[in-house]
Amino acid sequence: MTAARTPAGAGPVKRPPTWPPLQFTGGNALTLLRGGDALFPAMVAAIEQAQEEIWLASYIVHNDAGPAAVLQALADAATRGVRVHVVVDGFGSKGPLPALRRQLEGAGVRLTVFRPLERWWQWLQPGQLRRLHQKLCTVDGDVAFVGGINLIDDRFDLLHGWAEAPRLDFAVAVRGPLVTAITQATRALWTRAQVGRDFKEELAAFARDAEPLARARRLFNRVRMPDLGATPAAGLPPVRAAFVLRDNFSQRRTIERSYVEAIRSAQHRIDLISPYFYPGRVFRRVLRQAARRGVCVRLLLQGKVDYRIAGLAARALYDEMLGHGVRIYEYTPAYLHAKVAVVDDDWATVGSSNIDPSSLLLNLEANVVVRDRDFAADLAAQFEQAVAVASEIDASAARQGGMLGAARRTVVAWCAYVYLRMAGASGRY
Repeated sequence: MTAARTPAGAGPVKRPPTWPPLQFTGGNALTLLRGGDALFPAMVAAIEQAQEEIWLASYIVHNDAGPAAVLQALADAATRGVRVHVVVDGFGSKGPLPALRRQLEGAGVRLTVFRPLERWWQWLQPGQLRRLHQKLCTVDGDVAFVGGINLIDDRFDLLHGWAEAPRLDFAVAVRGPLVTAITQATRALWTRAQVGRDFKEELAAFARDAEPLARARRLFNRVRMPDLGATPAAGLPPVRAAFVLRDNFSQRRTIERSYVEAIRSAQHRIDLISPYFYPGRVFRRVLRQAARRGVCVRLLLQGKVDYRIAGLAARALYDEMLGHGVRIYEYTPAYLHAKVAVVDDDWATVGSSNIDPSSLLLNLEANVVVRDRDFAADLAAQFEQAVAVASEIDASAARQGGMLGAARRTVVAWCAYVYLRMAGASGRY
């Protein structure tokens, strides 16, 4: 294999800053799961074996036939005495929430809602555009599930109803040291949502407590996400993996930086799937640089569009990407929901984070980064299967030049700017 080179006349490669390495652990076992058809039975099997506690967080929890077995397993676990905690997003799970409360809370599940939208005035609260978008589940600190798959049938879309083909989506089942960090994060997320819901009760408890500072410290430790620190993968036993969070406190751009560092180090391949693709300046720059130095860069994006503005945003960047040698494919057999990437032969990521402003700057997200050749090969094979049934964009036919193309790009950029400012995001994107 030859090292990637900078083409003659391309000039020096402008490199982004180097960020600290992620905190990797060794000795993990990871299984790639495609769609809810694979994930839900695996979750049910783990939940049915639970002895002590279950923590689950999801953007969407829908009461259709797909996740019905998972919801029933959670209720059964609570009935037999397992401590079951579930947190759902107040926007993503708004419709089914009353039915979920009846089923889960009636069985003893402790269900809480992240930023609920049950009263009209809650829609006006600051930060409502910052949603819980993670999909996490841990059982007894022994097994965890991380990915992009919501608790909803693969063939059902909240906007467009039922379809024949299932969404393309992925998750991973994790065993080993990495489960500890995933459990801590899910527990902290549940506690944040619960404290927000019971804020008046918390204030009253502080007033009654003889040692309010000690109580405050205990509460802070409960809501704090795990300090993932920095431990390089080199020297660890396989399978080496890192749990990567994005929150609105100390880990605001960690997922974006993990992508950027992998892309800037790529030697021969970058395969990336994202349904919502509108990356910031640095991300776009490292993709362009990789393609210019001879790396094969392939993007698999939505062809069957669910949100029109998301499709418009991605296509506004086609000229830029294609003009620098990036290859773009649109997935048309079904809706695309996967958020995964493979770089070279031993770097892969699976998670909840899209490559757009909402995921990279606003929402709570969670990915797993894996440094392992076998896992990367499994994910690469799934990418090849998806690309084989996708449509490649013809660079010459995709040109959006002239005033119309410039107008589209300007409108998309302006909408993104306004959206981020409304959400309270600061800095350049």
